[in-house]
Amino acid sequence: MDNLSLLMDGFANALTLQNLLFALIGVLLGTAVGVLPGIGPAMTVALLLPLTYALDVTGSLIMFAGIYYGGMYGGSTTSILLNTPGESSSVVTALEGNKMAKAGRGAQALATAAIGSFVAGTLATAGIVFVAPFIVAIAISLGAPSYFAMMVFAFVAVSTVLGSSRIRGLSSLFIGLAIGLVGMDVTTGQPRLTFGQPLLSGGIDVVVIAVALFAVGEALWIAAHLRHGKPATIPVGVPWMAKEDWKRSWKPWLRGTVIGFPFGAIPAGGAEIPTFLSYATEKKLSKHPEEFGHGAIEGVAGPEAANNASAAGTLVPLLTLGLPTTATAAVMIAAFNQYGLAPGPLLFETEPLLVWTLIASLFIGNTLLLALNLPLAPLWAKLLRIPRPYLYGGILFFATLGAYAAGMQTFNILILLLIGALGYMARRFGFPVLPIIVGAILGPEMERQLRRALQISSGDPAALVSEPVPVVIYTVIALFLLVPPLVKLIRRRRGGPGSGSNGSGGGGSSPTTQAADAPPAVAHPVGIAAPEHHPSAFHPDARA
Repeated sequence: MDNLSLLMDGFANALTLQNLLFALIGVLLGTAVGVLPGIGPAMTVALLLPLTYALDVTGSLIMFAGIYYGGMYGGSTTSILLNTPGESSSVVTALEGNKMAKAGRGAQALATAAIGSFVAGTLATAGIVFVAPFIVAIAISLGAPSYFAMMVFAFVAVSTVLGSSRIRGLSSLFIGLAIGLVGMDVTTGQPRLTFGQPLLSGGIDVVVIAVALFAVGEALWIAAHLRHGKPATIPVGVPWMAKEDWKRSWKPWLRGTVIGFPFGAIPAGGAEIPTFLSYATEKKLSKHPEEFGHGAIEGVAGPEAANNASAAGTLVPLLTLGLPTTATAAVMIAAFNQYGLAPGPLLFETEPLLVWTLIASLFIGNTLLLALNLPLAPLWAKLLRIPRPYLYGGILFFATLGAYAAGMQTFNILILLLIGALGYMARRFGFPVLPIIVGAILGPEMERQLRRALQISSGDPAALVSEPVPVVIYTVIALFLLVPPLVKLIRRRRGGPGSGSNGSGGGGSSPTTQAADAPPAVAHPVGIAAPEHHPSAFHPDARA
């Protein structure tokens, strides 16, 4: 009841005319940018983050919530109409949704994706209301060793769960940690990795890192693989659904929500696994299995609901523990940092009205998204016809503007270009981008927790396993890293069905099998990383 009372206070604060306007602007901007080809939610949030600088903290976070959900919605539009997922969690949506569009059912595909996103987002946000305070109550009692262990788990999750190579994922993580170490040592005050440059003594702004890796790196990648001509966009009218479509969609929406939310709430590395699980579940339970692969509406409704439920679920570890487990969540931490706020259990104690206003604004943004985007779908389809050179030229302009605004220093533009080049090289040689940004953000905090634990124990490393939580986490990490290779080794020696492993590194065989049928996934350059960290792998422009 206390949670509901706090939520009502949040609604009272969020439902003012000014805050509703911020939510509306956020939804429109998030959808308009997110619907453009190859631009996923993380890139949308990174590009639009500087626009919130001039607002107060409440207005900024409310607009940010609209941008977040708007960017999530925009990705499904490109998947259905252009067969170009902005991120790998939309691959299944592209697989079935684009087939529906080509069969003249693009309106129904967009409608079931939009309504499914609304249903899943609303239910998952309600889950945050009840789950988050419970986790906060536990998190307050945890010590430095437990937080250090959870950050190690987050690093392992984002580096190895779905990567094509664990070595590449961990290498990206260490690059991110090195970027996070730039600046003054928090204990001794000595400069680290500043190369004698005083402007680096305060570290590199997280906004600059995020915009460089996602926006500049992606724009450079597209420029290097740009083909002439416009991608073929399928025209669509106002989305609508017949009675039979509703009948076939409502159960997948609910099942997708149930599958997706736990994967987001428990730091499990992203929304890819639940979307593929939802697709497999719907294919097994469907009364029309013969339609799968040819445009089954269940294959759009279930995975899209799972995707949005997982995305909302990632706010649980973000708000309660300060752990970003997806690229979008990592960029969202920058939104809190720009106001001196640190996501974690103490945020619920020190800024309860702000936190519950943010949660209330998620409900509001989700509702506005559905009300606006069903009638505006034809407009978003027209945006897809923007020529790629103009599109990415504009992205580079706004990225540069945002980097300069982050500190009003031209030096930030140089850093933007250098890290952007790093983002391009990561894509070129198959290194996932997500571990870099997570390492840069969480690295300094991880160092503080490690030093705190060792200082309390006078340098005894046994203190790192002095609490029950670290013991459990390290056991799970050990099993996670050791069991899949052992299973593959045993199968290889026995000559079993798993002997011809594709080397995906522990993501499970069924998602890979399903993804192999998806047309967008074949446009990989050789050696490119797994889809979840490489949205451009799905571009039709990418040369083999």
